[in-house]
Amino acid sequence: MTSRAGTRFHTRFSVHDRTLVVDLVKPRRVLSSAVKGGGLVTARYILTHQVAANPTAAPAPKQRWSDPARHLSRLARRLGLQDQTVGLMTAVDLHQLVVIRTARAELWIEAFVTVGVTNAVRAGDRPQPTRHRRIDLVTGTINMIFTTNGRLTPSAMVTAIQVATESKTAVLLREGVPTLSGDPGATGTGTDATVVACGDGPALQYAGTHTKFGSMLGSIAQRAVTMGLLRSRRKNRLD
Repeated sequence: MTSRAGTRFHTRFSVHDRTLVVDLVKPRRVLSSAVKGGGLVTARYILTHQVAANPTAAPAPKQRWSDPARHLSRLARRLGLQDQTVGLMTAVDLHQLVVIRTARAELWIEAFVTVGVTNAVRAGDRPQPTRHRRIDLVTGTINMIFTTNGRLTPSAMVTAIQVATESKTAVLLREGVPTLSGDPGATGTGTDATVVACGDGPALQYAGTHTKFGSMLGSIAQRAVTMGLLRSRRKNRLD
């Protein structure tokens, strides 16, 4: 996937075995809740690595999963990614990856989303007992990566994360996704991660739902999560 001519920022992506690599071509500002490189950073690559549904029960040593950020750093080096990398993990099969794009005039947004909801929760519910947390580390994660040529301020990037989260939750509520305990009204999963990477195109001071960018982001996020949820349900029926 690449941007249209004249927008100056091109996104490239590929899947290497069980790892999605989103290449921003050069280091750019990225805000995320990622397990590796989270927060506001400058990075060129964004990874989503597929792991076993319960990695601590797999044959590999459990120490491998005691520090996911370190494991992702080693993975990035093996892939030859030298610049700073933002890294996510998921147990969702990367064949379920949703990649879509939206554009209005000179502004565009691209989405790379994987959806799993076996770890669904409702914000405010009591957390699972400590002994269960690592088991559920990546069993059902919604990972959302958004790249844009828009040049967002730091506060606009925070708002973009908010809009994307609201959009994800709207889909889960609309589709009646239950929590892990079977209660209605899941708002996300216990391990969701969201990434926003911006470019050097149109300057955007605001990104809320009253803005063009916020409207575009909310729309593409809902489309991507809806598609990802459908693919997840189809796979579960086949399994």
